[in-house]
Amino acid sequence: MEKKKIFITGAGSGIGKEAAICLARRGHTVYASIYYQEQLEQLEEISKKEKINLYPFMLDILNEKDREKILNYDIDVYISNAAIGNSGSVAEVSVDKIRQVYETNIFSNIKCIQFALSKMIKNGKGRIVILASIAGRIPMPFLSPYCSSKAALETFGTCLRQEMKILNKLKETNIEIGIIEPGAYATGFNKEMNEKKYNWMYKNSYFLGNVKKIQITEEKIWNFLEQKPYNSIVKQYIRVVEDKSLKHRYSAPWWQVSIVQIGRILGM
Repeated sequence: MEKKKIFITGAGSGIGKEAAICLARRGHTVYASIYYQEQLEQLEEISKKEKINLYPFMLDILNEKDREKILNYDIDVYISNAAIGNSGSVAEVSVDKIRQVYETNIFSNIKCIQFALSKMIKNGKGRIVILASIAGRIPMPFLSPYCSSKAALETFGTCLRQEMKILNKLKETNIEIGIIEPGAYATGFNKEMNEKKYNWMYKNSYFLGNVKKIQITEEKIWNFLEQKPYNSIVKQYIRVVEDKSLKHRYSAPWWQVSIVQIGRILGM
């Protein structure tokens, strides 16, 4: 197996953290960008203890100077993993909250991808992996800020894949683009995202009087959906790095992917 140099954003917690550690344990060199200092210290400790090529560092993808740091790295695979979430009804959620999600999940990630691509195109090869979501393909009520941002990333990723195929033929380069679509995993991200809307819906909402019922129903749905072991999705991170040829999409867990396919057939 060829050892790769990987740059992954949003590696301080959840699936991104597990993937960064796992890839380093497999012998790859992993540059893991972190947002919070305490997360940096945790990964540094793991790297030192296990003696793996895991190099965490602070990076805020919203900051232009931080984004430019990507140019300092010679990388084979760039994984655009950083994301935030917010929730609320389309009829009343603050546009500022939507804008904040878009600024992180879409605009800042695309700017980072452009930096990574500029080096890869110059070198003639590389892989860009974009983290979308199953939620971007089957939207859920009260999650429009997050779902729509991930749906946009699906589109940007697909367009970029098509464009790089054209560029590869024109310039004889080998730039591959892939998308990872995680389903619902019990990382704490979904719970935090869902609860944000209740900070204001209990005070003022078109759904006032029914908010508690909505909250209870949501909790039941997420308790059913959320997968606790991360193994199935971390395996997809390994595949996007190690597969001989990069596929368009990598999704997990399989049973949630099946629900998505059935839902699309039924016109959901």
